[in-house]
Amino acid sequence: MNRIEYQQCPVCQSDRISHQLSAKDFTVSLEKFDIWECAACTARFTQNIPPIEAIGAYYQSAEYISHSDTREGLINRMYHSVRKITMRSKQNWVKTAAGVKSGNLLDIGSGSGAFLHHMKLLGWNVTGLEPDGGARENAKKLYNLDTLPIHELFTLEEGQYDCITLWHVLEHVHDLQGYLEKIRKLLKPGGALLIAVPNYTSTDARIYGEYWAAYDVPRHLYHFSPVSMDVLMQGHGFQIRAKYPMVFDAFYVSLLSEKYKSGKDRMIAGAWNGFRSYWKAWRHVNKCSSIVYEMKV
Repeated sequence: MNRIEYQQCPVCQSDRISHQLSAKDFTVSLEKFDIWECAACTARFTQNIPPIEAIGAYYQSAEYISHSDTREGLINRMYHSVRKITMRSKQNWVKTAAGVKSGNLLDIGSGSGAFLHHMKLLGWNVTGLEPDGGARENAKKLYNLDTLPIHELFTLEEGQYDCITLWHVLEHVHDLQGYLEKIRKLLKPGGALLIAVPNYTSTDARIYGEYWAAYDVPRHLYHFSPVSMDVLMQGHGFQIRAKYPMVFDAFYVSLLSEKYKSGKDRMIAGAWNGFRSYWKAWRHVNKCSSIVYEMKV
């Protein structure tokens, strides 16, 4: 397998790149991967990643919650317990960004379909794209949703969506620039784009370093900062209009990071570090564990 080795930053194409740290794949392979950083835009990226035709093997885990919808383990059960709250936040972000109560919504990386189902019940016309066949089967089984393979993105009719969402998806996309170019064309005039990504400049990332669960190598190909997201989006004609904190991510990621670091479910330590990260980000969204970016052309 020929791995992908970047000679330039995949976000801004600068050659001012250097190694920063190495992180372990705690979910599937137990392999270590190097993470590099761009001195020009501050983006980080995973080096020597599997190509798109081979990356699927690194998603084959019953613990990969967005695909399996699993409730196994305490942390995943906690994830489900707060999902109803996060769904309400997402629906409000969509409504605010798009400026309409209902319309055409495209969710890229729709997983097992929980968000699409929620928005459909609110009257939205929904389309979902998902690369994993098992996740698409779960969407059909759980919610009777017919989601599409991810390659269908490039066959969709342009100018038809009021809102396009990517919830923790952009960091997984091999064709980063190509996706964003197509997404811009798919939006209606005045349509909105919402992208949620982990923030490696967050407090929990600083606390856990190589054990930070949101590095999630090699599935996460890129590791964004607010600065690098601004550079990337401006390069495709998008303006960031607002940023929202994904409040619960600080706790979820810290609990998982603590497990990776200690090998145990150390709930008190993980919750405390999650609280520390949440508190730091209370008035400074750029320090949040994960950030939702609201954008328009």
